[in-house]
Amino acid sequence: MRSIPGGVPVEDFGYRPAPDGLRANMIFSADGAAAFAGRAGPLSCPADFQLLLALRAYADVVLVGAGTARAEGYGPVRLRPQHLAQRRQLGLGDTPPPIAVVSRSGDLPDSLFGSRTPILVTSARGARERSETRCDVLVAGDDEVDVPAAVAQLRERGMTRVLCEGGPTLLDQLVAADLVDELCVTMAPRLAGAQPVGHGPGAPTSPTPLRLGRLLVDPDGYLFLTYQR
Repeated sequence: MRSIPGGVPVEDFGYRPAPDGLRANMIFSADGAAAFAGRAGPLSCPADFQLLLALRAYADVVLVGAGTARAEGYGPVRLRPQHLAQRRQLGLGDTPPPIAVVSRSGDLPDSLFGSRTPILVTSARGARERSETRCDVLVAGDDEVDVPAAVAQLRERGMTRVLCEGGPTLLDQLVAADLVDELCVTMAPRLAGAQPVGHGPGAPTSPTPLRLGRLLVDPDGYLFLTYQR
């Protein structure tokens, strides 16, 4: 375990470049809640938010569930100058990555539209019934969204570094499909109690083993862990 000196960004401790695959970034309370009152924001801290921006800079696309996008008020990815500079150094260009939103209904919140066209990841049924015409549409599945097929299509489009920001239900689907290559976890020194989020399609037949990549602690008591396949 390494302590993060005050004023040193947590992302300076080996988070770049992103793995060629799917990296998930999640925050949990000390008692295992992924949100408080439906949002991850109350569990977060400045260092965690800084890390979120940095991880986005290293990705080709940010994948998120529609419920999380609505609850957290998602908009187009906006990066700070230092993160854009790091993106250029990695050869990823000057344009922030797009947001890809998994939505069964095909409806996206208005907050997502702005400087970068979002990607709507939906089923064939959702694509037929959608009213939104301002987004790039990726169809995976017939009545329900086929998340593994959607990830495969993103990779076919050249978006090989996928950053998933949840929520818990989407993470459950990715774990069940054995698609998570790296998991970045922020452990918040908070007690949140039982929170009704994360009801995925089921678990793998056995737990998937991971290797601890790093364990950092910041002055406020937040733990930053990375697990890899």
